[in-house]
Amino acid sequence: MEANQSVTFYDFLDRMRNPTSLDLVRSIKSFIVSFSFYPANPENDGKKVQEFFLTMEAAIRDHPLWEGATDEEIDSAMEGLEKYVMTKLFSRTFASLPEDVKFDREISEKICLLQAFLRPEHLDIPVALQNETSWLLAEKELQKINAFKAPREKLLCIINCCRVINNLLLNASMSGDHVPGGADDFLPVIIYVTIKANPPQLHSNLKFIQLYRRQAKLISEAAYYLTNVVSAKSFIVDLSAKSLSIEEIEFEESMQAARLANKATQVESTPTTFNTEVFRTDPGPSKLLDEKETKPKGGSKYPYMDAEAGELTVGDVEKLLSLYKDVVTRYTTLCSNVRHLSISKTNSLATSGGTSSLATELEETCLDANGKKE
Repeated sequence: MEANQSVTFYDFLDRMRNPTSLDLVRSIKSFIVSFSFYPANPENDGKKVQEFFLTMEAAIRDHPLWEGATDEEIDSAMEGLEKYVMTKLFSRTFASLPEDVKFDREISEKICLLQAFLRPEHLDIPVALQNETSWLLAEKELQKINAFKAPREKLLCIINCCRVINNLLLNASMSGDHVPGGADDFLPVIIYVTIKANPPQLHSNLKFIQLYRRQAKLISEAAYYLTNVVSAKSFIVDLSAKSLSIEEIEFEESMQAARLANKATQVESTPTTFNTEVFRTDPGPSKLLDEKETKPKGGSKYPYMDAEAGELTVGDVEKLLSLYKDVVTRYTTLCSNVRHLSISKTNSLATSGGTSSLATELEETCLDANGKKE
């Protein structure tokens, strides 16, 4: 899997080094820069990205570099483009809203509680399908999802996980130990595997794939498996005693016991050595921030970087507004200078007939070769 991805991506980068690719490089860089001008809006951002991919696919098909190219070669170029663009935009598009971050945390916390007592029987999973070895392999595939930045590679983690489960179902049916139940068998197992795996930022990863994976690739097997994992997430979010084969009182007692166990674990992990910094009286947010501002030169000029939301007071609004204006002023000035620099650099490259430095920039900015988080 990783080898094929790397070949596709390196081929894309290699073509971008060609002097005739300058128009494509300009379009790609312009699109990426445009994202910094607007606040995050996942739905709108997803539409913009999908429209850009369609526009670029048409441009690539008509480009001399891909003259006579097969559909497979065009698809490979688009895979390379998607990986590059979404790696560059990752911090802007992944878990970009506070509510998504909160939802991720809530799902993870609920799964942690369920892990303490949930058993296959609670989901009516037949004994013939209870294979710990296969489940563990599927869990490991799903847990890899947060290690990648590109939508394709995140989706492949889901596909690999589901293929393991599908093979388990096929083997069980072939052995005669179980009558195939199709989706009725598959969904409970993927729910159980998801709970056991507790993949980080599950909601944000699924949303990222749905919004930014090229829509032409969300078909067939990939679409079926993605839909099942999305359904598993929804089931977990709404899960209650009525969702399981368990008495309501037993469910509530088990959840409460899990909460208490988690709290006890957190207390045990708290440092026991006396620390004057921990036990001193809280001076309050304003005093804390003033102390940070009196640090020697070379310290942070933005003290709120280390502050928590709960520490802020109404009196801090004036400082925050001043800092915000300062950041925006510097940012807009920097963007203006970069645009002027890019224009002069592009003109210079056009006259010299070289695009290698632009391709090198493409490579350096996202050549964590497997698309993994840096």
